[in-house]
Amino acid sequence: MIAASAIGAVTPVCGVTVLPLMAGLLAAGIPLARVMAFWLSSPVTDPAMLATTAATLGVGFAVGKTLAAFGLGVWGGAITSAFASKSWATAALRSNGIVGNLSQCGGCTTPLHFDARVWNEQQRRDIFRQNVIATARLILICLIPAFAAEYALNAALEPHSLAAYVGKDAWWAIPFAVFVGAPAYLDGYAALPLTRGLMDHGMSPGAAMAFLVSGGVVSIWGAMAIFPVLKLKPFLLYLALAVSGSLLAGYAFEWVM
Repeated sequence: MIAASAIGAVTPVCGVTVLPLMAGLLAAGIPLARVMAFWLSSPVTDPAMLATTAATLGVGFAVGKTLAAFGLGVWGGAITSAFASKSWATAALRSNGIVGNLSQCGGCTTPLHFDARVWNEQQRRDIFRQNVIATARLILICLIPAFAAEYALNAALEPHSLAAYVGKDAWWAIPFAVFVGAPAYLDGYAALPLTRGLMDHGMSPGAAMAFLVSGGVVSIWGAMAIFPVLKLKPFLLYLALAVSGSLLAGYAFEWVM
């Protein structure tokens, strides 16, 4: 889980495009706790995001965001491991036509040595073709509605009107930032100048951290894309871990700063 969290923290994968990767890992038999650790840590930051965050919000904020990503992964993986023996944890994916081919592709259960030249063998070509079709179907059915809903919300949102509710003197600033950051998912790079503007209008550092973390990892629209492929209990666990982890990251950063 520690390795998965560390890899996730430096992997440039956002909260919605991690869906095919997460589904593929679960279909391949990777335990849910390890997938959860990677899943929660990967959307928050990456090396390029680290440099951009440092330039926009300062080095302390960039380091804090990276540590939050790693800590969120460890937190989520540790909690999920407590449910490792549950049936819904050992088989977290739904049984439906959207993801069925990911876990039932002929030959996937037969170990093959690594060779990137998939075109050289018929078995590899068949597996590759079936996975391409299954992943494309997954993206088209799940992610297009998610991105459409995200665009509609962001087009209607007036971010600077939030500044009065997330100031340093408001006890509800961090929970409110998580509540707003979740549905108002923004591209990580686009969110940085927005957060800079909110901080210039009085947003507390802890609320800013909670807003960025929740916006990447909770994302209602990312969750909407994940729901059709994940069973209800692991889906609810993911939401609970993402929200609680975002709150913890905000409070920890507020205390340190």
